[in-house]
Amino acid sequence: MLVNPLRPNLPPGVVAQRQYGEVLVQVIEGDLLESDAEAIVNPANEHLRHAGGLAAAIMQRAGEIVRIESERIGHVPTGESVVTGAGPLPARYIIHTVGPMWKGGGFGEAEMLATAVTSSLTRAGELGLTTIAMPAISCGIFSYPPAKAAGVIIRTIRIFCETVATSLRSIRLVMNEHGMAEQFGRVLQLEEATPSEDANEEVTS
Repeated sequence: MLVNPLRPNLPPGVVAQRQYGEVLVQVIEGDLLESDAEAIVNPANEHLRHAGGLAAAIMQRAGEIVRIESERIGHVPTGESVVTGAGPLPARYIIHTVGPMWKGGGFGEAEMLATAVTSSLTRAGELGLTTIAMPAISCGIFSYPPAKAAGVIIRTIRIFCETVATSLRSIRLVMNEHGMAEQFGRVLQLEEATPSEDANEEVTS
């Protein structure tokens, strides 16, 4: 196995990783479509048309059967997630989640993004999965600033890991843009686990 030349203590491609309870969270520079996680997350639109950006790339690889499943499901509200098969992709499932379109930050974007992340992780847990890989949701054609999205996404993952009983043991944030992966990696390194005596206060506040 090749050594990560910039981070010899981490596996190849891994930019940063943190353990939150029983879940290992990693930021990985790589191709989401090649991930061997049991489920990958597709940043979809509300109509599940998968017409542009990463969603279109996923559909091109996943094939007609996933498009047909998506059309049968139809509309999905922003912040919600649905599951289809993954066709010939290495993953078993695609979790289609609808993140918010960036409108300047004053229209509840952060709350909707957090809900989309939580919904995706919840669907994976309902399926009894142990691994999930997701992109930088809403940072593509929905124009959410990566620096802002990283904080929301990683904080939401951390809170989920600390407060929800889940089958998940590995959550991978996978992105092929070097700068974005580095940005998410820095945020992950700084996102501290909540002290156990304060965990209940954070959930109920």
